[in-house]
Amino acid sequence: MTAPQLFTRVALITLLALVPFSLLAQNAPAPQTPAARPAPLSWADQVLQQESYATPPPELASAVLAPRHLNTTLGELSPDKKWFLNEVGDGPVVMATFSRSFDELGGVFIDASANRARALTIRNNVAIEVVSATDGTRRALPLPAGARVSNATWSPDGSAVAYFLHGADATHIWIADVATLKSRQVTRTPVLATLVSNFQFTNGGKQIAVVLVPDGRKPRPARPAAPVGPEVRLAEDRDKNRLRTYPSLMKTPHEFELLEWHATGQYALVDVATQAVKKIGAPAMIRSVDPSPDGQLARVTIMTNPFSYIVPAGNFGQVEDVWDATGKSLVQLSTRPTNLGVQAATPDPAAAPAGGGRGGGANQTGRREVSWRPDGQGLTYLEQEAPPAAAAGGTPPPAARAGGGGGRSGGRQGGAQAATPPRPDRVYQWTAPFTDATKKVIYENATRMTGHRFSEDMQLLFYRETANQQNVDYAVDLAAPAERHTLARYRTDDFYANPGTLMSASGGGGGGRGGGGGGRGGGAGGGGAVLLSADRANVFYSGTVYDKAPEQTGPKTFIDQVAIKTGDKQRIFESSNANVFERVTSVLDINAKRFILAVEGPTQQPQQFLLDNGVRKQLTNNEDMHPDLTNAPRERFIVERPDGFKFKVVVNLPPGYQKGTRLPALFWFYPREYPTQEAYDQPDRSFNKNTFQNFGIRSMEYFVRLGYAVVEPDAPIVGPAGQMNNNYVHDLRNNLAATIDELDRRALVDRHRLAIGGHSYGAFSTVNAMVHTPFFKAGIAGDGAYNRTFTPLGFQSEQRDLWTAPNVYLAMSPFLSANNLTGALLMYHGMHDQNVGTDPDNSIRLFHALNGLGKTTALYMYPGEDHGPATRETLLDLWARWGAWLDKYVKNPQKPDNNKSAATGAPGGGGR
Repeated sequence: MTAPQLFTRVALITLLALVPFSLLAQNAPAPQTPAARPAPLSWADQVLQQESYATPPPELASAVLAPRHLNTTLGELSPDKKWFLNEVGDGPVVMATFSRSFDELGGVFIDASANRARALTIRNNVAIEVVSATDGTRRALPLPAGARVSNATWSPDGSAVAYFLHGADATHIWIADVATLKSRQVTRTPVLATLVSNFQFTNGGKQIAVVLVPDGRKPRPARPAAPVGPEVRLAEDRDKNRLRTYPSLMKTPHEFELLEWHATGQYALVDVATQAVKKIGAPAMIRSVDPSPDGQLARVTIMTNPFSYIVPAGNFGQVEDVWDATGKSLVQLSTRPTNLGVQAATPDPAAAPAGGGRGGGANQTGRREVSWRPDGQGLTYLEQEAPPAAAAGGTPPPAARAGGGGGRSGGRQGGAQAATPPRPDRVYQWTAPFTDATKKVIYENATRMTGHRFSEDMQLLFYRETANQQNVDYAVDLAAPAERHTLARYRTDDFYANPGTLMSASGGGGGGRGGGGGGRGGGAGGGGAVLLSADRANVFYSGTVYDKAPEQTGPKTFIDQVAIKTGDKQRIFESSNANVFERVTSVLDINAKRFILAVEGPTQQPQQFLLDNGVRKQLTNNEDMHPDLTNAPRERFIVERPDGFKFKVVVNLPPGYQKGTRLPALFWFYPREYPTQEAYDQPDRSFNKNTFQNFGIRSMEYFVRLGYAVVEPDAPIVGPAGQMNNNYVHDLRNNLAATIDELDRRALVDRHRLAIGGHSYGAFSTVNAMVHTPFFKAGIAGDGAYNRTFTPLGFQSEQRDLWTAPNVYLAMSPFLSANNLTGALLMYHGMHDQNVGTDPDNSIRLFHALNGLGKTTALYMYPGEDHGPATRETLLDLWARWGAWLDKYVKNPQKPDNNKSAATGAPGGGGR
């Protein structure tokens, strides 16, 4: 201290020493009672105010961290049909991995330090195993210590498995021998897995087609030290450009340069045995590669300039060519300029997509369903004759013509009218060098075809005709193309008559848990080569038969053998529907009736079995991670609104629930729009009462462990097509009121202790429920949109814009009625939400408004998270805060203090 300070202090001490003690005592203040210590925070308040990641109670934490990733689904069957391939995970990704820096470029997210798509960094696995199709024996493939892997792929002969091995700074291809269990690295140069994030075997498994980091790559473009100009957006097109509110768009010329740098790679064939690399062509912005079976040709899609600031990178222009072994373009299959959202008045047939996948819309022109022939003899595709006004004239190539009443089909084809006569459609074979002279029509049909496929020997053609809601599947022997054979015929609106899905030779069973390929997804399209019987006289359909009273009787799955020439059916497999759901997931030998069968029930964990001519052997030993919830009581019933509309409600109750106990309840919902009661009822035709109830990391049913009823009400919004949302607020209110009244009548819930919640559109509707009804003490709203003026050109199923239907937009915007909020609202939002229309600013602005209005609210913003939480830390934190919020405001209700806003804490800081 300074000398004056020292002097002052000494003088004060001296003065005090001279004052008589009695005088000091007379002037001393009276003794005070020690101030009361503040009451300790409750568990709920501690969690809600915590600024680091929180941990929920064990009942919830154990649900989130259950090792469900260790359960196995046998789906990747080896070509020799001896083994299944299974990648093993290790649970939710951790924040240390999730938070690695990445480049965000118009909806493309790249782990720049490793030259790969960010998805490959944050979604991968820790082990690969092969599982015997005979007895379920497992063999783990050896991996380097600490390896992260993905994209495990069988070699064509089933003797080896290739996979991506992801290191901290590079991705390489490795291969493991199934017999010797030895692994080795295949690529010396790192893979460029930015736009093309896969690889393919070719040339009989001797080579792997892949995009590599190019030699002599220029340094990464440096960000300018200072801005070089403004961010520019131009709207020059005279047509209306009804773009969606994309969350990730390019902003600067530097980002254009960076995307081009990340996208430019070297297409190459890597020799599996020697690691030798054959470079094909010059480095380019390769978006996809599809090599021919022998590897000598490839369909290569290149992203093209110019880029755009108003649409994401997926809309940027592209051109698809066929390259030869030197990288020379032999033919351009398709070209597409940058799609700025404006529909051309007259589509250019030459600009149509190549249609490499199966299908092809009814209005698609030019080449459709383009793919390599598996016999290596060029390409196969469909092309329909142009309408008369656009036809170029000339005589079409000669080919045998079918249809128009030939064969067993009979009758008129295509439902043609005189004003629009049917136009011939043709199946082409096109071989190198892909000139007009090498095009060959191998089949011509009187009307349009879809889903064309072949037998493995390419001698039989299969396709579908669709007209006037009538589907007909045909087979044609290409040695005698004048005659076609009807395999199946049914109406698309006859749900119960669907014949199923034409099965593939690769061994797939033709359907997932939804029912083995029944419904409108069935038929001739997709699936590769068609499965034939040993005598080549039959094909096979797999499907599902649904009962007209699905609440009482579960569905059955089947496999029918169908004679190609006569259409006669023989059922060779039919499942039981007695409290179980069975379906064939893979075919080992159709003639010997050797199948892989999946079996599950309402309380029976899904398992898979080898079904060998009627004898079953269990292959998997999957574990029910939540047996208490599996066996907990669940009620499903119909509620009727005052207007007579009926809808479904499911109520999940705690284990050991005593009838008549009124519980605190959480509603979790997601409204949907329907024009009529019939349209609402239609999806319930495929209800399967025998499926196992799976619980994921965000299944709200876990709250039954804390004593809540979890109510899942349908919330139909009903009105004329295109105008359903005119009734949104009215129907929302009536749905909830009718549901609460019915739950109260059944004595299931305490109607004075209710919460409501939802995610995305469910979050939007949660806040609408809290501003338009007085029913709920609390709400949980995640990743929602709360101000419809932020999405002025349409949202969800709403096709009208804000200026066409202003009253609808304003009435549906809970932000504009925030002053009417009742109850306490918890919001959460991923700070990197990439969903169209749910920018995090929605939550930030609503919190700001509620805070200013004195409402009880909290907002938790989660770093790096997208439209739904992914990391272990975020998931646990969310469950902790959800539980605390419900505990404070619902189970042990404290009246929300509407004179102040609740705490806002957030791990990692505030919003954008």
